[in-house]
Amino acid sequence: MIHCQALRWGAPGQPLTPAVDFELPKGSLTAVIGANGSGKSSLLKVIAGLQKPLTGKVILDVPRKGSLSFLPQQQHLDRQFPISLQAIVAAGFWGSKQSPEIRSHRLKTVLEDWCLTGLEQRALMALSGGELQRALLARLSLAEAPVLLLDEPDAALDELGQSLLWKHLHAWHAEGRTLVVVCHDLAAVRQHMPQTLLIKSSGCVLGPSAELIHQQSHTQVA
Repeated sequence: MIHCQALRWGAPGQPLTPAVDFELPKGSLTAVIGANGSGKSSLLKVIAGLQKPLTGKVILDVPRKGSLSFLPQQQHLDRQFPISLQAIVAAGFWGSKQSPEIRSHRLKTVLEDWCLTGLEQRALMALSGGELQRALLARLSLAEAPVLLLDEPDAALDELGQSLLWKHLHAWHAEGRTLVVVCHDLAAVRQHMPQTLLIKSSGCVLGPSAELIHQQSHTQVA
């Protein structure tokens, strides 16, 4: 469960919305949509504890440490950092107490699941945008956190990558995890996401995806 109370966020003295209250139930799959600059990415950072809210608070039914995993946008990564694809993915084991044998098996399986077999030793700087995004998603697959926050996980993915993304999101949802996903593809949101949080300058609205996407599309046309 993610409960936001009297929450405002943004730059100091420049809140992106009035104080808002909403609750995302445990095990829910929620899209976050809104205009560019509306505060979608910032909201995920506030929930993750990476950015302080201007007012209010976020209440989780699990401790943040070890129970929450956050997938940021690629643009925040240093593409010149000397690291291999396998090392990127294996970072998902951080804090794990699994044996080396189990880790090795899980790593092999996850690389196969995301069609990354054969790219293990490729350097970060040599990865395409789609390969890197699949590697970051594979890393997330290794984390066993019950709360997953994903900021534009479909960015840079081709048709295969998007198919794998939605397959895994549905699988994680079926496991009872709580997922919050920033996504600009409204058609995909309508098809795959049961509920949506629409962020507007006047506040936030939580409801059925089809209804809120219609509202958002109407606002953009107007």
